[in-house]
Amino acid sequence: GTTGYTRDGSFKIDGEGRIVNNDGYVLQPEIWVPDNATDIIIGSDGTVSVQLSGEEMPQEIGLIELVRFLNPEGLVNIGRNIVKPSFASGQIQYGTAGLDGFGELSQGYLEMSNVKVVEEMVNMIVAQRAYEVNSKAIQAADEMLQTANNLRR
Repeated sequence: GTTGYTRDGSFKIDGEGRIVNNDGYVLQPEIWVPDNATDIIIGSDGTVSVQLSGEEMPQEIGLIELVRFLNPEGLVNIGRNIVKPSFASGQIQYGTAGLDGFGELSQGYLEMSNVKVVEEMVNMIVAQRAYEVNSKAIQAADEMLQTANNLRR
């Protein structure tokens, strides 16, 4: 398969013990969670650790790798919250959370919406009014054609 990228951080453990996204795509590089893990801890730097039953200290099992693109607008959306790089997106830059301008990770948090609700509501009302105007124009043109057809008879 090919590699896709996502900002969606809702991960889970699949039947084989790997960390996957909600659609079952495996996080790369693969991180395996032992069967006897009682808790998963994700540090702000992307370090993934597990608390094993009977152990006092958590055990580090992997690192969530972050990437960024020179031109995020150039990414190709392939659906299900996954994007693929394109020539327009530029070269992939790999990094670690909290270093070199990469953001930090927060376990158990949701990202706030990056949509301005009021602005989008205004845009929706404008689009709805434009649709109404176009609908009335088509209706008027239809009535004019009916009248023209009736005049020919």
